[in-house]
Amino acid sequence: MTIAPSESSTNASDLLTLACWMAGDFSNYKQSFANPQLYAHIHIFFRPLPIEFFSAIGFYSEQAYDHDLWTPYRQGVHRLVDCGDRIYIENYRLKDQMLYAGAARELDILKTITPECIERRYNCSMVFQREGEIFRGSVEPGNQCLINRNGCQTYLVSEVEITEHTWISLDKGIDIETHKQIWGSTAGPLQFEKRESFADELLAVKALC
Repeated sequence: MTIAPSESSTNASDLLTLACWMAGDFSNYKQSFANPQLYAHIHIFFRPLPIEFFSAIGFYSEQAYDHDLWTPYRQGVHRLVDCGDRIYIENYRLKDQMLYAGAARELDILKTITPECIERRYNCSMVFQREGEIFRGSVEPGNQCLINRNGCQTYLVSEVEITEHTWISLDKGIDIETHKQIWGSTAGPLQFEKRESFADELLAVKALC
């Protein structure tokens, strides 16, 4: 599914706000410390890309266990698109992920990522809307964001809540035939707090953040 940017600018300030809130190093240390049997200590990094990368706001992201930050278990590239009453975040995969492991923390590695290194993950955009001081997002409808896990074809169900200082997310993989959960948290959402903000790296728009 390809979404065309909106001609309306009514959502522009919300898009910039969401981008600034996303830009950071998030940790679920408190949740993990309180319930270590249920939750590993995880970091989510969203590092802004140069505005020229997409001619729009973009991010490189990593998710990694705190004890092994150099081996992220999830990496991606993301482009924010203003769609009027919604914000779409297009998702891209890296063709050779491990070449860029650590790029969220080492800017010299981040600079080596180019548009030629990525390919679009169609049907896997996240759709966000603002509700007061919270942005709520979920994967685009249709159950077509497919992920093969251990030989089982699943579709992604993803729900995210973002505030200026927190990130709450729940990702699940659902069997396309039985609609039973195959992977993902069964103990509830992961609850992250922002440890460091990277919003000042949104150079082209930082004055508006």
